[in-house]
Amino acid sequence: MYKQEPLSDKVLKVGIVCCSNGQTREHEKTVKALETALRQLGMEPVFSPYIYERDSVFSGTAKERADSLMEFYRDTSIRCIFDISGGDIANEVLPYLDYEWIARSNKSFWGYSDLTTIINAIYTKTGKASVLYQIRNLVYGDSERQQANFQSLIWHGNEELFQFRYRFVQRERMSGVVVGGNIRCLLKLAGTPYWPDMKEKLLLLEGYGGVMPQMVTYLNQLTQIGVFGQINGIILGTFTNMEQEGCVPGIVELVKQYAGNSLPIVKTDELGHGVDSKGVIIGKELVLEANSRN
Repeated sequence: MYKQEPLSDKVLKVGIVCCSNGQTREHEKTVKALETALRQLGMEPVFSPYIYERDSVFSGTAKERADSLMEFYRDTSIRCIFDISGGDIANEVLPYLDYEWIARSNKSFWGYSDLTTIINAIYTKTGKASVLYQIRNLVYGDSERQQANFQSLIWHGNEELFQFRYRFVQRERMSGVVVGGNIRCLLKLAGTPYWPDMKEKLLLLEGYGGVMPQMVTYLNQLTQIGVFGQINGIILGTFTNMEQEGCVPGIVELVKQYAGNSLPIVKTDELGHGVDSKGVIIGKELVLEANSRN
C-alpha cells in the first residue's frame, strides 16, 4: 500500500524515465526546466538514457526502455521514479518488466495518460500502488501551487496533492481501491494479464483526446466486458477535448447511460490532463462521501 512518509534525506535522488513516446527536441527546454525545479526542491534527478526521440516516436526499444526503468528499481539510492512521457507505446514495455522485483521494492512509480498501462499493470501483478500524476506539472501554468503541494508531500507527508474536490452526480458514498486512469489507455489492457480485477473497485476514468463517438466506443467496451457490474463506483475526471467542444450529451450523461442508475458516480475537475490536476493513488483504498470534499 502506498504511503508517503516524511523524508529525512537532505537530497532525494529520483529517477526520470520515458516509457511511452520519446520526448521531441522541442520539449528539451521543458525537461531542463523540470530538472531545475526538482533540484530547487531538494532532489537530484537521474535521467534514463532513453528520453528523447531517436527513431520515429521511439527513444529506445521496448526492452531498452523497460530495462532502464528496472535499473532505477534496482538502484538502492533512487527513492522515486517519475515518467515524464505520454502518448501511445508504453504498453509494449510490460512484458519486459520484472514484477517480482517491483513487488519487493519500496519505490513509487509516477506517471499519467499512457502510463495508465504501466501503473495498472504494476498493481495487477504486484498489488503495489503507484501515482497517476504528471511531474511536468511542476513547470507548467500552475507551477507555484503544484510545487508547493509536491514539496509538502515529499518532505513532510502532507497529502494535499491527493486531495481533490468532487461532487456526487449519483448516490452519496463510495469506497474501494482505485484503479484506472486514462480511459483509452486503460482499455489497452483488456484481455491481457495486466488488466486489473475490477471487483469492488473504484474506477477512475479521464480523457484528453476524443469526443462523444470515441467515448461511446470506450463505454460500450467497458459494458461488454462486464466492468460496470463489478465495481463499487466511478470517479470521472476531466475529458479535455469533449468538454472544450461542449459535447451533448456530456460525459456524465453518457456514463450514466451505460453504468445504470444505481452505481455511485462522482465528477471532479481536478484529475486529468490539466496543468492544475491533482494526483491520485492507483491501488489505494479511497472513501468518498457527499459534502466531504465537494
